[in-house]
Amino acid sequence: MTNALLHQSWIGRDMTVTSSPDKALVGRTGLVVDESRETITILENDRQVVLGKNSIEFEIGSSNATIVGMLVRQRSEDRIYRNKRSE
Repeated sequence: MTNALLHQSWIGRDMTVTSSPDKALVGRTGLVVDESRETITILENDRQVVLGKNSIEFEIGSSNATIVGMLVRQRSEDRIYRNKRSE
């Protein structure tokens, strides 16, 4: 399941931060509205919050697979395209 999540767009899906050196980020949940190479922007309580990928681990949707943000530091287009090329 993790591999499938890595090669999909996360925009429009719920995200929950499961681990971070900054304990204030752990447990934050919201709808992913944007993703760049270094950040993920979520909509949390009608407010946009920008999270650095480098400092978080997170879950997408109701999956129990944890994604390490540091390992997915590329644009979403590049991440999705790489999967199609490897098939």
